[in-house]
Amino acid sequence: MPEQELKLEIIQVGRRLYAAGLAVAKSGNLSARLDSENILITATGTALGQLKESDIVKVNLATGKSEAGPNPSSELPLHSLVYKNFPAKVVIHCHPPLINGYFAVAKTLKAMSFETKFYLGDIPVIPQETPTVTAPAPVIAALKTNNLVILKNHGTVAIGDKFEEALSITEALEEAVKSAAVGRLFDKNILDDLDLALKDDLKRNDPAYAMFSLPHIQAIVDLVNKDEFIAQKGKELGLTVQLAIKLDDTSEVFKFSFEQGKIVKLDTDSLAPFVISAPRPVWEQVFLGKLDSFVAVTQGKMKLSGQLGQLSKWYVPFNRLFVLFREVKIK
Repeated sequence: MPEQELKLEIIQVGRRLYAAGLAVAKSGNLSARLDSENILITATGTALGQLKESDIVKVNLATGKSEAGPNPSSELPLHSLVYKNFPAKVVIHCHPPLINGYFAVAKTLKAMSFETKFYLGDIPVIPQETPTVTAPAPVIAALKTNNLVILKNHGTVAIGDKFEEALSITEALEEAVKSAAVGRLFDKNILDDLDLALKDDLKRNDPAYAMFSLPHIQAIVDLVNKDEFIAQKGKELGLTVQLAIKLDDTSEVFKFSFEQGKIVKLDTDSLAPFVISAPRPVWEQVFLGKLDSFVAVTQGKMKLSGQLGQLSKWYVPFNRLFVLFREVKIK
């Protein structure tokens, strides 16, 4: 995208954030990847709702130097590290008031809708002790598990291939926080057991396996077939389908054949209506329980062959399946 066109898009996004109440006064900053060497970032002290082309600075990623004009945002080190660690093309950092208020007193989000679970998942919360992010490494690590991260008392950081993607999950979180707050007004006790069935993790001292080895996957199959919750929901929802998981780095594939919630066959081919694939670092996050597979698909960290809408009708048992993934230890 030409530089001027990208600047105009940044201006439009800033106005949308301001109109939605997600960025007020001179808080927040935006950036976008211009090319392989440069990014555009909002200047320090600018109001996102009133941006002009002159408020957007071109910065070289390798040198950190900008062209003549205003200084880039003080959050430039964080933005730069994002582009150096991810293929993301945009970064939104803003200070949504409800999100800031909620996570100032809560450690995790109480998901009140399936949309929140599906598109946001477990959102990492990174403590902050300074007005500017002076320790970006934990934020970068957290972004490996979710495209949206909470900076406690300092807003959110969202990344994506397009501004629409990063903006969408930021808006969705603000709405989810609002729903959680209203739900607690109605009944503060019911939220405590909201996901009890899905979070009733097993505790064992099992051996550790090489990730994506046959013993590793077979241990998962054995665990799934012993799980009463999956068995019950599998029968209720008619979970009869083939789902394959694929490791992009080596093209290793394992296909689970489900019949009424039970895995009746394990194969090593990808001839299935649904195939979930990802590189090794992403699968590691999934098996360690740091990344929700459904969220990873909706955020583009994992690829799905097949229709997500069709797969989602079995959301409850498959969500439990992904919880059980992390119960089998990997080396």
